[in-house]
Amino acid sequence: MRNDKVIIIGGGVAGLTAAIHLSKIGIPVTIIEKNCFPKHKVCGEYISNEVLPYLNWLNINITSLQPTKITRLQFSTAKGKIIETILPLGGFGLSRFALDDFLCKKAITNGCEIIQETVENIVFENDEFTVRTSSNTILKSKIVVGAFGKRSNIDLKLNRKFILKKSHWLAVKAHYLGDFPNDMVGLHNFTGGYCGISKVENDIINICYLADYKTFQIYKTIDDYQDKVVFQNPFLKSIFENCTLFFEKPLTISQISFEKKQAVENHILMIGDTAGLIHPLCGNGMAMAIHSAKIVSELVQKYYNKEIKSRKELEYQYTYEWDFNFRKRLKTGNFLSTILQKSKLSEIFMSILILFPLLMRFIIKQTHGKPIILKT
Repeated sequence: MRNDKVIIIGGGVAGLTAAIHLSKIGIPVTIIEKNCFPKHKVCGEYISNEVLPYLNWLNINITSLQPTKITRLQFSTAKGKIIETILPLGGFGLSRFALDDFLCKKAITNGCEIIQETVENIVFENDEFTVRTSSNTILKSKIVVGAFGKRSNIDLKLNRKFILKKSHWLAVKAHYLGDFPNDMVGLHNFTGGYCGISKVENDIINICYLADYKTFQIYKTIDDYQDKVVFQNPFLKSIFENCTLFFEKPLTISQISFEKKQAVENHILMIGDTAGLIHPLCGNGMAMAIHSAKIVSELVQKYYNKEIKSRKELEYQYTYEWDFNFRKRLKTGNFLSTILQKSKLSEIFMSILILFPLLMRFIIKQTHGKPIILKT
C-alpha cells in the first residue's frame, strides 16, 4: 500500500496535461493508464489555438512535432452544398499517436509515475480514496482525477447515469494519403452522421466520422456503409476516392454518449471527455480536455495550499468552473447536431449561412473559447 498526493486515472490528453501541470508546481502525481504509449485513438485530431498560451506555460513545445496550421473551415450538407469561412482563432492538426507520446514523455521527465494497469475499484472513505488495480496494487490519495475517456468500465462501477442509457452513436477513424489543403478543416454532413477531415503531421490526412448505429448496422462492412451512405455526399465521395488508406484498417469505437455528465462524481474530479463530450462536428474536444486539465490543476493547488478550505468547496468550485467554461459549448454542439441530422432543416440552415456568412463565425465562437488566460 502506498500514499500519493494526486492519482490521475487515464493517460490521454486531459490526464497527461493535468499531470504535467501538477508536477510543474511541485505536486507529485501518479497516472494509471491501461494502454501502452504510443497508440492511435479515434479522434478528430484538430486543436484550437486557444490552448497555445497554456501549453507554452507548461513548456510543451508543440511546434517540435510539426503540426499543420489550420486557418479555414469548410462545411457541406449531405447533398454536397459547400460553404467556407476563416476560423477566428485558427488551430493545428496533430495525431493522438504523436501528441499522447510527447505528453507522456514530458510527464515522466517532470517526475510523474505512470502505472500501466487497469483500475478495478475506487473507494472513497474517511476523506480518502483507495484505488485498487488489476495486479492488486493498492494506492491511497486525497485527490483522484478521472480522465478515463468517453466510456469506461469505471463509469459502470461508479453507476454514472449516462452509462445506463444505450447510445446509438459510433465513430470510425483512419489516416490517409492524398491531396487535401494543409490549412483546412472540413466538416461534412451525410445521412445519419458527419465527417471531419484535416491534415496532421507528416502530410497525413485524418478522416474521422460519427455515424448513427441503426443506419450503420444495416451494412456488412465499413466499406459498404461508406459506399452506400457516406458517399451520398458527393464531396466526401470525391475525397475518399482520391485518398489511399494509410492504416491497415480503420479504427472504430461504439456507444459514444452525448448525455449530460457530472463534473464531480463520488468525489472524483472528472476532466476531458470523462466530464462531458462535445459533438465532433464542433471540432473542439481536445482543446476542452486541455483546458479542463488547467482548471482542475489550479484548484487542486489551491486545495493543498489551504486557499480552498474543504473538499466540499473544491468540488463546488470545480463544478462551477466546468459549467462556466464548457456547458454552453456542449449545448451548442447538441443543438447543431440536431439540425444537421434533419435534411430539410440542414438545407435551410445552410441557406441562412450563405446569406449571412458572419453567422458562421458567430457559431464557431460559441463552440470555441478565447485564448486561455494564465493566473499563475
